[in-house]
Amino acid sequence: MARKYFGTDGIRGRTNQGVMTAEIAMRVGQAAGTHFQRGPHKHRVVIGKDTRLSGYMMENALVAGFTSVGMDVIMTGPLPTPAIALLTREMRADLGVMISASHNPYEDNGIKLFGPDGFKLSDADEQAIEALIDGRPALADAARIGRARRIDDAAGRYIHAVKQSVAQDIRFDGLKVVLDCAHGAAYKVAPTAIWELGAEVIAIGVSPDGTNINDAVGSTAIGALQAKVLEERADIGIALDGDADRVIVVDEKGRAVDGDQLMALIARRMAEKQALRGGGVVATVMSNLGLERYLAGHGLTLERTAVGDRHVLERMRQGGYNVGGEQSGHMILLDHATTGDGTIAALRVLASLVRSGKPASEVLHQFDPVPQLLRNVRYKDGNPLEAPTVRQAIAQAEAELAGRGRLVIRPSGTEPLIRIMAEGDDAGEVEAIVGRICAVVQEAV
Repeated sequence: MARKYFGTDGIRGRTNQGVMTAEIAMRVGQAAGTHFQRGPHKHRVVIGKDTRLSGYMMENALVAGFTSVGMDVIMTGPLPTPAIALLTREMRADLGVMISASHNPYEDNGIKLFGPDGFKLSDADEQAIEALIDGRPALADAARIGRARRIDDAAGRYIHAVKQSVAQDIRFDGLKVVLDCAHGAAYKVAPTAIWELGAEVIAIGVSPDGTNINDAVGSTAIGALQAKVLEERADIGIALDGDADRVIVVDEKGRAVDGDQLMALIARRMAEKQALRGGGVVATVMSNLGLERYLAGHGLTLERTAVGDRHVLERMRQGGYNVGGEQSGHMILLDHATTGDGTIAALRVLASLVRSGKPASEVLHQFDPVPQLLRNVRYKDGNPLEAPTVRQAIAQAEAELAGRGRLVIRPSGTEPLIRIMAEGDDAGEVEAIVGRICAVVQEAV
């Protein structure tokens, strides 16, 4: 069933255009508030946001929507997405809302919803809310209109919670950490949590002005972090994205360490402690073939899903796994969080450094990745993947890689892009295949 509002990760778009207007945000609040009013108790929703300028507008519109249908609202101000998931469950709220477009530029924004259990909504819940958005809202009587309040201790609650993911005998004394918060939602809480555990923290990307979120900083632009790690001779660099649900790491030599390497490290160490459930890891079709081979070499499996952390999480819950994630840096550690949490993943990595006593370059590079190349082709409308020339080019490439590599081609769930990825043991062949398919798709566009 085609979706009008919800995409792969909530509702997202360019601010004041399409689905991302104050009017629609208010209607989303009314629809979600109506859907989650279950039982005779007074209902409440927790609303957080990142540091985008449009967050003020979207927050006020959502508050108007929720209160108009009788829900009380608790506002936290800027906090990471996983913090809102945590507080929703901790405060016995009926619903949680995060206003963020994650790693996208400041011009975009989004609305992510969490159920009372702190997990992202099911397809059925999203479809039910979609059906209500365009309908007539069930407005509350004057005496039942909700109240709104802002709480001041939300950041402290989250900092305390993430620190609990580290064993009591672990301290980070002696570690010099460069931390890039992308001028985003974790600009206060992440440096504080790492500093309180004993590390020397050199923070960058911690001066949000409403328009600089993810601008040449953060997990999708790690050049500044790499330079700072080398300049400071730091032990490690950590980059979060705008809403801090993903993390990319840089070792002391300035080399990037992606989510696949982090999953390999965490899964192996947990397996050694007999704490890994499910017999392996859940990741997406984008994870490197090298990760799959590495896990198999340690008697562990790699379960692949469609792209998107919600698909990873769904499979984890179905199969009883407690470690999953994406190559892009979403790390889901279900023993500690109900969604991807970049700060918790970073703390686990730092703890591994402390326990090993070795430099990050030795600890974090668990396997040699198979040559992999990803390129994007932008389009305006239609479905370029249905063009006969594109389908023929894809079929030819799959035949060439059969048994020696993989080809993954898909439309982005958040942007008008066709993502083309190939991997195999021959880097030249991979580059040629991706280039050829990109050209055919571009011609079709």
